[in-house]
Amino acid sequence: MTENTAALATGTTDLAADPMLLVEDLHHSYGTGAAAVHALRGASFAVRRGELVALKGRSGSGKTTLLHLVGGLDSPQRGRIVLDGTDLSALGESGLLELRRDRIGFVFQSFGLIPILTAAENVGVPLRLRRAEPREREERVALLLALVGLAGHETQRPAELSGGQQQRVAIARALANRPALLLADEPTGQLDAATGLAVMELLRAVVRSEGVTALVATHDPQLLGLADRVLELGDGQVVESL
Repeated sequence: MTENTAALATGTTDLAADPMLLVEDLHHSYGTGAAAVHALRGASFAVRRGELVALKGRSGSGKTTLLHLVGGLDSPQRGRIVLDGTDLSALGESGLLELRRDRIGFVFQSFGLIPILTAAENVGVPLRLRRAEPREREERVALLLALVGLAGHETQRPAELSGGQQQRVAIARALANRPALLLADEPTGQLDAATGLAVMELLRAVVRSEGVTALVATHDPQLLGLADRVLELGDGQVVESL
């Protein structure tokens, strides 16, 4: 890491000493020629272990693109991403699949629950994918539903739950495999202000209790205040927002 990149990523030298997430000089564009859209132009930052970092920026600033790159859903055209010591560029498709399954949890604005499954079954999907033993799966699902305040709602399907409850199920599902990193893309975008605040407070609580690191994209000023740090994305670069 260059001196300039380190300063941009952290503002201090100790933060980047052993980060959970290191993003360095990311570039990513869509299209070619004069019509190309340059979503990222040298974005760099680092996130401490156990930290809840909010990522803000206007619509179209590249927040979702950045989360997709960090989550291994897409590859940058330039730059590198290191998650818990693993350089994503060194992984093939099978390695990225394993990374997404075992070390990264995703929470989306649209909840993404499977309509025909119950809350407990939705939370248990990641555990089934890695063939966890039934008893381990049941205990983990029960623990997570209790953690997000949904004990007693195990058998309800998404249509029987409020928007806030559905997002709580989605958060529990994202935590099922004990990820190192939780990525949330506008997780309160479909919720009213009070419910959105409750969900963000829940995210902060589970970051502490589960020991997970979180990067959350949001534009809500009230929610930004709950983060440990705020990073701002603009003109394809990331700077710390004081």
